[in-house]
Amino acid sequence: MNSKLTRPTILMCPPDYYGIEYEINPWMSRSRQSDPEQSREQWHALHSRLQTLDVDIRQLTPVQGLPDLVFTANAGFVFQNTVFLSRFRHEARQGETPVDAEWFSQAGFQTVEVPPDWSFEGAGDALFCGDTLFAGYLIRSDAGAMQWLAERIGCRVIPLQLVDDYYYHLDTCFCPVTPTTAIVYSPAFDVYARKALGEHIPNLIEVETEEARRFACNAVVVGRDVVLNDGCPQLERDLNSHGFRTHATPLGEFIKAGGSAKCLTLRLDGEDAAVWP
Repeated sequence: MNSKLTRPTILMCPPDYYGIEYEINPWMSRSRQSDPEQSREQWHALHSRLQTLDVDIRQLTPVQGLPDLVFTANAGFVFQNTVFLSRFRHEARQGETPVDAEWFSQAGFQTVEVPPDWSFEGAGDALFCGDTLFAGYLIRSDAGAMQWLAERIGCRVIPLQLVDDYYYHLDTCFCPVTPTTAIVYSPAFDVYARKALGEHIPNLIEVETEEARRFACNAVVVGRDVVLNDGCPQLERDLNSHGFRTHATPLGEFIKAGGSAKCLTLRLDGEDAAVWP
C-alpha cells in the first residue's frame, strides 16, 4: 500500500468530453452514441456510491478530444509510490499519457515509461491477486512489457492470453476480490491461461456469459464491498454467499465504449486483493 494514503483512494475523471469518437474495440460504434446527460448521471452515481464506502476520490481534469480519458484504469499501473505509465496500442488514446503523467507527477508519484518496443495499458491488463501479478496480453498489451514490469517490481508474473476481442483488457474478464479469490469469465482466456488461473487462485467465482456481457467482472472492490454494473444478479448472489456486500449501479452508457465500474477508476493506494512484494 502507498504509505502516504491512509484510506482507499481512487482516481476518476469526469465524463465532460466522453463519447464514441472512434472504434477500437467491438463495443464501440459511432452510430450508437452515448447520451451525455445519462453518462454524467451514471458517472456521478458511481462517484457517490464510492464516497459512501469512505473512498477518497481524486479527480483528473477532462480534456476535449480525449473521450476515453474517463477510463482512468488505463492511465497506468500503480505500485507503491511509482506509476508505470501506459503506452497505448491505438493512436487514438496515445494523447492521454502526457495528461496522466502530469497529474501523477503533481500528486507526488514517480512516473516510469515502458520501453517503446511494447504496448502496455496499465491496470486494465495488470492486476495483483495475492503476491502474483496476473497479466493480460495480446489484444492491447504485450507479454514482454509484463515481464519487464514484473522484473522492475520484483514479483512473479502469470501471463494470461486473451482470445476474445470483446474482452480486450484483463479487467473486463477478471477481478481479484481477495488475495485468494477472483471473479473470472473463463471463455475470454486461452487453455493455458484457464489452467494457470485454476492452479494459482484457490477460489474462482465463474461469471455467466450473459452477465459477462454486462461487464460483471469489471467491478470495484473496496474491502468487503463490490461495486458493479446492474443486471448481474447471479454474480451478486455468488458474491453475497462469499460474504461480500454488492452495490449495483447502472453504467450502460460506458459499456457502449467497452468500459464499466473498474475502467472508470484507478486505485492509488493498492488494491485490496494485492499483496505487494
